[in-house]
Amino acid sequence: MERTYIKDVAPGVCRVSGFVENFRNKKTMAFIVVKDITGKLQVTVEKEKHPEMIELLDKLTPQSVVTFEGEVVLSEYVKMGGKEMYPTVMRIESLAEAIPIKDDSEIDVKMDYRWIDLRRDVNHLMLQLQTTLTAAMREFLVERNFVEIHTPKLIGAASESGSDVFEVKYFDTKAYLAQSPQFYKQMAMASGLERIFETGPVFRAEKSYTNKHATEFTGFDLEFSYIDSFEDVMKMEEELLAYALAKVKEAHGEQIEAMFGTPVVVPTLPFPRMKLRDVYKELEERYGYTVPDELKGDLTTDAERMTKKLCEEKYGHEFLFITDYDAKERAFYHMRDAQGVPQGYDLIWRGVEITTGAQREHRYDVLKKQAEEKGLANDVEFYLQFFKYGCPPHGGFGIGIDRLTMLFLGLSIKEVQFLFRGPNRLTP
Repeated sequence: MERTYIKDVAPGVCRVSGFVENFRNKKTMAFIVVKDITGKLQVTVEKEKHPEMIELLDKLTPQSVVTFEGEVVLSEYVKMGGKEMYPTVMRIESLAEAIPIKDDSEIDVKMDYRWIDLRRDVNHLMLQLQTTLTAAMREFLVERNFVEIHTPKLIGAASESGSDVFEVKYFDTKAYLAQSPQFYKQMAMASGLERIFETGPVFRAEKSYTNKHATEFTGFDLEFSYIDSFEDVMKMEEELLAYALAKVKEAHGEQIEAMFGTPVVVPTLPFPRMKLRDVYKELEERYGYTVPDELKGDLTTDAERMTKKLCEEKYGHEFLFITDYDAKERAFYHMRDAQGVPQGYDLIWRGVEITTGAQREHRYDVLKKQAEEKGLANDVEFYLQFFKYGCPPHGGFGIGIDRLTMLFLGLSIKEVQFLFRGPNRLTP
């Protein structure tokens, strides 16, 4: 008999397998709640009819893995889908020792036993959300003639700057773990691929201990050619996110709100846009928030957090594009206008930055000059070669899948990664 997922169980004879979530071993009856990735089922053993199961039941422990075969019947007294199994076959696949963590254990203790923590319903939902989210974004882009690429993560030069990279021994030389696929995304534009995206690991050697930073995370990046301005990039991103959030709401919205108390709001289009100087002006006028002039070329952490309230009050929206950053705060490969203003943006969602996007500089001589200004010309010499032989105007952005999930559910970055990596965490 083949195994049946619990969500597909119907009245009749079937076989189910999973973890023991709850177990009551009475004198004449035993009640076991079996859980698999799709749901839960109550299994009721009548000991008088099946004395051969008594010894197994006496050994059984919570979180052990079991298999049952038997008849499923409808029951108005059972809350879990109104179904109940009366088994004729019981098998213990694996006995569990006493579980070392609880639902309310400290987060770092849970991380020590992450494979056990991941069994919880909230974590199953979290991973299902990520699956739906990335599948929706892939679907959106493939329908618009994007192709998926997979760029190398071992590279010969730092991705974007000489700092915040992990250096590794590479035979008789050294290599670096990629901070982003940025350079290779742009190489794809010079290759005539026109529209590409990638989902893959990103590495940042930053000793950050916040609830939104990790040394390794999953990035969703895209780049596309023949744009007229960075407005084209913003339009692509807002349409992508609105599409993906609608898919998440459809598939998981009710569960997310029930488990986490956070509704999934599908955003209206277009997203509001503000220049950085106007953001600071509004924050000062509305909330009395001020910063020194020398800090106004970038968005401070406090200002970023306050944009949540500003965006809700001013626009009734959760998303905000912020443009017109100072050139010294932006990467050298961002195109600049005649006044030297970078042609890019940050996208803020619920008071947290989720994207830096831009129109890229595709003209070799201008790009080389901007790299020299940052003192990077030698470090990125291989990258500059991509633009010597013709390259269309292009732009793109990257989104952290983990950070998006964190904001969906109101959790920390540690709780939304399959396995978290931070300055003090390399295991399990």
